[in-house]
Amino acid sequence: MQPSRPASDANETVLLDREFRAASLSPLREAVLAAASAAGLSRDRSIEVMLAAHEVAANVVRHGSGHGRLRLRVTPRAVSCQVSDLPAGAGAGRGGPRQAGGPAIAPASWPAEHGHGLWLVRRTADQVQVTAGPAGSVVSMTFNLPATALPTA
Repeated sequence: MQPSRPASDANETVLLDREFRAASLSPLREAVLAAASAAGLSRDRSIEVMLAAHEVAANVVRHGSGHGRLRLRVTPRAVSCQVSDLPAGAGAGRGGPRQAGGPAIAPASWPAEHGHGLWLVRRTADQVQVTAGPAGSVVSMTFNLPATALPTA
């Protein structure tokens, strides 16, 4: 597991900051689950965070550049997860096989029905923002912490 970087905001702690590709999706899921639990989310809610993060990361691998970056942060009120598609040539990792100038070629045995990833993300996250441009795509998800986990004034 890569070490966390110092937070840019005094009220924010970086729990996870990791680049990923197809071969690292399983360890990424485990790291997200552990970080969400450590942030104070219940086991069920932590699983929802992990599933949403995995869906977006898998979309980056399957439909984007083949590799990306996931950042998980916690504030006093929420856990935020940002998944970005790294441009071709960025980062040390590479995705799976690619067509020239096109998206990663899907493995023949992709074990999921298509079209449900962002639906699942929108059903589980409290807020979702998707931005796309020439430099790639970014999906930001916010998962509110339960009131019992919030610090008292």
